[in-house]
Amino acid sequence: MQNKSQSLKKGGFTFKRFFVAHDKSPMKITTDSCLLGAWVPILSSTHKVLDIGCGCGVIALMLAQRLEHQACQIDAIDIDVQAVNQCQQNSQQAGFTSISTIQGDVNYFNRDDANSYDLIVTNPPYFESAVDCRTNQRQLARYTESLNYTQLIDSVKRLLKPDGLFCLVLPYHLADQFRQLCESNHLFLQQLLQVKYMADKEFSLSLMAFAPKPNAHVIEQQLCMRCDDGQYSPAFRALLADFYLFQK
Repeated sequence: MQNKSQSLKKGGFTFKRFFVAHDKSPMKITTDSCLLGAWVPILSSTHKVLDIGCGCGVIALMLAQRLEHQACQIDAIDIDVQAVNQCQQNSQQAGFTSISTIQGDVNYFNRDDANSYDLIVTNPPYFESAVDCRTNQRQLARYTESLNYTQLIDSVKRLLKPDGLFCLVLPYHLADQFRQLCESNHLFLQQLLQVKYMADKEFSLSLMAFAPKPNAHVIEQQLCMRCDDGQYSPAFRALLADFYLFQK
């Protein structure tokens, strides 16, 4: 993934343009978040962005890089104070002044005007709390008890512009259930990327983009992360080309 010949820092992940520390955040950087940050559709009208459950800020930072040539404001919110502090530090060190951090619960988060965001993104918690995590911080980050899907959708409907876009990544086996819940709340699928680790594996992730208005044609794509020899596939490399330090 990263060029081993380059000196890499510990306690985080080194991208081409910036380093993202995650040693103080309850959730570490995952391929899920990196895929979402690179895949999210960016429109010329995208100027105000909300990252729900920002963690260490990897998605916000990736979007800041992608949006750096158009005026934008990215609000990164998380319930965990250490995650918010780390996101703020990462943003400052990367030099992205477009990112503002907010510590709080998105269920109670309001801007001056409702329906104010062109784009809302999240890599949401998705594990039910059957097994306790080692820390309360990690439990909040991992489990739906801190932000269940109904609450998430309610927050999106309250904060998203009528012509805005809501994007997230979920495990593949939860995607249909979430899509049905969205559509029953008048959020309609626009784009879908199904991801599998290798060609002979089942799909593992679904990246989805929803909007308040129905779309007669849903753009559906598939991505295989690795080739049969274990190397990253050309499609994966192309998607992450602006971010990952791939080995030559």
